[in-house]
Amino acid sequence: MPFNLPPVTRNLLIANVVVFLLQQVAGEVLLQHFALWPWGPDQIFQTSQGLASIGFRPWQLVTYAFMHGSITHILFNMFALYMFGGTIERTFGARNFTIYYFVCAIVAAIAQLVVVQWFTHGFYPTIGASGAIFGLLLAFGMLYPHEKVMLIFLPVPMPAWLFVTGYAAVELVLGVTDTEAGVAHFAHLGGMVGGIVLIQYWRGKLPIKPRQRLMR
Repeated sequence: MPFNLPPVTRNLLIANVVVFLLQQVAGEVLLQHFALWPWGPDQIFQTSQGLASIGFRPWQLVTYAFMHGSITHILFNMFALYMFGGTIERTFGARNFTIYYFVCAIVAAIAQLVVVQWFTHGFYPTIGASGAIFGLLLAFGMLYPHEKVMLIFLPVPMPAWLFVTGYAAVELVLGVTDTEAGVAHFAHLGGMVGGIVLIQYWRGKLPIKPRQRLMR
């Protein structure tokens, strides 16, 4: 992959790293206000600044996607953004890539809110760019199905469509079986759903048609 990343991908990488560094300085405050918290009434928590009322705010549908919980978390997400973001941005163009990225992130957030509200019933924050990243994986698998990709821990080349399909199936199984507690598997799947719906819309394959088809 080329090092000269297109502007939106490059700026997303920079923004994620900057926010992660800010988290190391003011992590608790950022988490309170900008992580994705469940729908419903605020809850009162004891923080280092005293009692705080914490709950869902509309801007969290976007801001959560720039926060990460650990070095490993951000490294994996930014590596995937580096590997796939540039290709997808060059295919979509900067404007449509930006729309695509944030649609995937927002749909992932909504999926997570729904799962927490009606199934897991916990009160905990969700952070990470993974929903948007899974949207990029979905786009790569749809647009470049025969390109060879492979997992870091399983260095066996496979077609992109198989990689993406298999990854989605694993995420679904892990989500349904509640494996890997603390990982928002349904948010990952939500990002993929947001991606496939937007791509199909741009292709003119949904009942609601775009003014102009942007993709074949």
